Amino acid sequence: MTQPLSPDGLAAPPDDDDQSVRNWPEHVLRGIPALILYVDPDLTVRLANQPPRRWLGVPAEGLAGRAVGELLDEASAARAIEALQAALGGQPRTVEGVLFSGRAHRYMHASFQPDADEEGRVHGVFGVFIDITERHALELKLRESEQRFFGAFQHAAIGMALVRPDGRFLRVNEAVCRMLGYSEEEFLTLSIADVTHPDDYGNDMAQLTDMLAGRTDAYQMEKRNLHRDGHVVHFQLSTSLVRDEHGKPLYFVSQVEDISQRKQFEEALFRERELAEVTLNSIGDAVIAADLDMRVTSLNPIAEGLTGWTAAEARGRPMDEVFRLRDARTGATLENPLRGAIERNAIVDLEGKAVLLHRNGFETPIEDSSAPIHDHAGHAIGGVLVFRDVSETRALALKMIHLTQLDTLTGLPNRSQVQGQIEQAVIAARRRQQRCALLYIDIDHFKQINDQHGPANGDRVLRAFAAQLRQALHDEDILCRHHGDEFVVLLPQVEAPGQAASVAQRLIAYGERTTVPGLPELSLRMSVGISLCPDDAADADQLLRNADSAMYEVKVAGRRSYRFFTASMNERASLRRRIEAELRLAIAREELSLYYQPKVDAIDGHIVGAEALLRWFDAEGNERYPTEQFVAVAEDVGLIVPVGAWVLHEACRQADVWHRQHMGVPIAVNVSPLQFQHANFLAELRTVLDNCTLDPALLELELTERTVMAGGDATIALLQRIKRCGVRLSLDDFGTGYCSLSYLKHFPVDALKIDRAFVRDVESDPDTAAITQAIIAMARSLAKTVVAEGVETEAQAAYLRNAGCEQLQGFLFGAPMDATAFGKLLAEQHLRRWATDRPGS
Repeated sequence: MTQPLSPDGLAAPPDDDDQSVRNWPEHVLRGIPALILYVDPDLTVRLANQPPRRWLGVPAEGLAGRAVGELLDEASAARAIEALQAALGGQPRTVEGVLFSGRAHRYMHASFQPDADEEGRVHGVFGVFIDITERHALELKLRESEQRFFGAFQHAAIGMALVRPDGRFLRVNEAVCRMLGYSEEEFLTLSIADVTHPDDYGNDMAQLTDMLAGRTDAYQMEKRNLHRDGHVVHFQLSTSLVRDEHGKPLYFVSQVEDISQRKQFEEALFRERELAEVTLNSIGDAVIAADLDMRVTSLNPIAEGLTGWTAAEARGRPMDEVFRLRDARTGATLENPLRGAIERNAIVDLEGKAVLLHRNGFETPIEDSSAPIHDHAGHAIGGVLVFRDVSETRALALKMIHLTQLDTLTGLPNRSQVQGQIEQAVIAARRRQQRCALLYIDIDHFKQINDQHGPANGDRVLRAFAAQLRQALHDEDILCRHHGDEFVVLLPQVEAPGQAASVAQRLIAYGERTTVPGLPELSLRMSVGISLCPDDAADADQLLRNADSAMYEVKVAGRRSYRFFTASMNERASLRRRIEAELRLAIAREELSLYYQPKVDAIDGHIVGAEALLRWFDAEGNERYPTEQFVAVAEDVGLIVPVGAWVLHEACRQADVWHRQHMGVPIAVNVSPLQFQHANFLAELRTVLDNCTLDPALLELELTERTVMAGGDATIALLQRIKRCGVRLSLDDFGTGYCSLSYLKHFPVDALKIDRAFVRDVESDPDTAAITQAIIAMARSLAKTVVAEGVETEAQAAYLRNAGCEQLQGFLFGAPMDATAFGKLLAEQHLRRWATDRPGS
């Protein structure tokens, strides 16, 4: 029997009881948990079932006849309408999102199906909207979980990799890429075999096979991997297996840590331990180690021989049973020094003469040192004894004592020997009621020899110099090397002071004839101080100090001479030591400063330059010492090099300031001979010029005649290199030295400074006037600027101006002043010139 159809053409359910009266299509459309629409080509709803009211907020009967756009959420309307139009064009479409503008804010899945007839004409669109809010929420949570996992995986500090069961990489993080030098894309084309050291691959695969077979769940191992560039990377590897719900292997999770550095440390530690063991077994000293309970932990072969115990026998035994000490004179048992070293946590040496009692009874004299052994935290964990057989050593002791009293370089008695020799001479002179004399010798500017020729050649010079001095002395005279380039000569018996003076003159003459093969002429100069006993001192210490003070006085007075000690020298020596100590503090406290004395044009009186002069003021602004006094000390103790470098830097810095203010004038800086002859002087000068914008022509270096003449061709070459830097050069105190006028053409100097001694007497002394006129005429013929310093009267200025001197400097034109005051003078001069140069002025 055929089943009846409902009025709308749908098959009707069986005609049972109350079901027979129900309209099944309407019932289905009302009950289905979805919104079903029919939309015509005008995007107007023609038919809709009853969806959950919370979606739209309106009943289903209110949908018919409404435009689709009115129902949709504003943010999603465009996408939904675009999909509807595509369906009206015959193309089925789906859209997901928050589609309705109701209050529920539900996430929907919409499916649009064209309603086409047999000829393909589309009359409308069937639309079905299904609520997938809960599914969408789950998808979002899943996606967030995946992102968190990926972030943790990708940016983990340790290396992580997912590996397929066949050994190929599924995913790797950035750390693994860094460790092995591959990009992530390159990694995903590789397998474990491609990055594992061949010698470790078999073990790695065996572990993976055991996991796949279910015999293990995870494993850890150290293995070697190969970096992309071929070098070995050591890994600490931890691997586990992930399976699906049916137990099927999905992938391995590997965590790796680069332990290459640790392996290097371990290898280095192993080598060090091997080296220590080899060293202990091969050195000539015996070594015994013990723990905190004073039980032996190790012996080296020498210790085995001296104690009679093998390392295996001694290990674990009490130290006092293996290492038995006796006093060499009394035979009494001695305390083991290692116990004291551990208890006091300090190095302890064996006191007195001791002998070690061998296991078989015989004795060996030893020397011993004990020290604690510490752990990494500094706690004592045991101790070590180092000892040696001194049977032969004691036989050599006297010989060694003799050798320690000789200077290894010159073979002369050394400083430790000087004191005893002087004491003996003083006692003998007092007993005979005669004099003895001590001569303290210092080579002038010996540091220049080391700087110019190197320390090795400096040692050769000292040996040759000592030999020269020895030739100048009698057999009974004693020559000692006291320190560095300082020597002491002891004359055990002197009849009169003149005898000591004669020896000093002979020493100076012999010393100046010192030559060394392969080195240019040395022309060594010496300063000699003489102290007599008992005239100047009654003991060895005072005699030595007095001779030293006299030698210093020679240096202050110009060097290359000798001088006897006088009582007033002690005061000057004390002052010198005080100045040296205070000067070191002054440098650290920045108490040094520069003053500037103007140089003026001899014709119009305009400022054309300045000389930078060093001053020393304390914190209250009081001058500490005269410049000449503390500069002499600085030269003597070697401080003049850093002080001179500071002066050069500060003068250029200040000159640069005035230069940038358009008030620049040349600034002259005095350069000490020691500073000029220092190996780094030219480099220091170039650094100063590179660090400022100052025109090098605004810097002038003032050098003395002696400085220029002392170095020969090397000095000329250095002067020429300085000139190539653009810096001006001038000869200071010209006329007081020994610079021959014929030499001037060889030196690339720009100016000569007439010494103030000539300027002072230029009016009253015809000879001085003649010399001054000759210097000016000669300098002008050589196209060199002439500067007269120390000009104090108008009469002096007028004479020098008429003689052709171009620049004048002295108190007549301005005393030395600080930078602020001199800057004010430059500013006033600048304003006067500007006012004079203005149009119409």
